[in-house]
Amino acid sequence: MGLILSIETSTMVCSVCISRNGELIGIKESEEEKSHAKNLTVFVDELMKENGFSYSDLDAVSISKGPGSYTGLRIGVSTAKGLCYAKNIPLIAINTLQAMANGMITKVESNEIIIDHFENSVLVPMIDARRMEVYSAFFNSKGETVRDVKAEILDERSYNEILEKQKMIFFGDGSEKVHNVIKHNNAMFIKNINPSAKDMIELSEQLFKMKKFEDVAYFEPFYLKDFIATIPKKNIFK
Repeated sequence: MGLILSIETSTMVCSVCISRNGELIGIKESEEEKSHAKNLTVFVDELMKENGFSYSDLDAVSISKGPGSYTGLRIGVSTAKGLCYAKNIPLIAINTLQAMANGMITKVESNEIIIDHFENSVLVPMIDARRMEVYSAFFNSKGETVRDVKAEILDERSYNEILEKQKMIFFGDGSEKVHNVIKHNNAMFIKNINPSAKDMIELSEQLFKMKKFEDVAYFEPFYLKDFIATIPKKNIFK
């Protein structure tokens, strides 16, 4: 039947959805900051109950694997792996930036967003990677990867070679940091585009049919960078 639970926790958004054969059945999302630990398992349980499913009905769990927030990814992956272990079902992993690009394509195809010459544009989903750094990748209008994921610091010269030839569409919370840095007539910035579990559905269904699953025991999120713990500015012991 292909009943898949998809989990997205790579940014501040906590998003969970259930789909069957590539069709959305139900979704729950929150943009409350640092709410993954509080909301994720509650969202999963509520979705299952509200739609009349038991965990034994699930055929797979799909996880947004990153890049993104270290803590968010750890919480999402731990939950997904726990469900897969408990029910002996496969784990599917989706690149977060690819899912974001897929979501943008869906919005354009449904006319939710109108973009001229979209078919020749470069899609650039971006995730905030702390300070002035972003995680980004390039995709074409069919969702095919043009350039792999990188962590990079951008300046006013970034992407000029490409921008001279084609439109580049920037979106995601990382793009908000570079909106005032990249100035070109072919640079288009779209606000309020966040990762969502529903944008994983099509990609998850494809991998499910191809039986491209992860090793549940050894799977790790795609961090791209090592985790750096921050030191509180105030001395709490004073």
